[in-house]
Amino acid sequence: MNHKLDQKLKNRAIHRAKIIGGQLEGLVKSIESEEYCPILLERSLAIQKSLKSLNAFLLENHLKIHVTHQIKHEGQEEKAIKELIKVYTLSNR
Repeated sequence: MNHKLDQKLKNRAIHRAKIIGGQLEGLVKSIESEEYCPILLERSLAIQKSLKSLNAFLLENHLKIHVTHQIKHEGQEEKAIKELIKVYTLSNR
């Protein structure tokens, strides 16, 4: 099976991941400089929000590329269902 990413979604995901990397570096520096706790929490929550956005891009790609392929090819529907249940379960932990 083709494990490629939709190029538009790939570019958006890379951009988002780089932003998250910068946010994380900023948080580490803020912790090292012992910034006020509510500021640290705001930064941490912003990173979590950015991660959710990245997750949405990755899920969108999976649905558009892989799940669509799996549903069109007999015998792979169960795999698609299991993968989506796994993602759903992980997202609710």
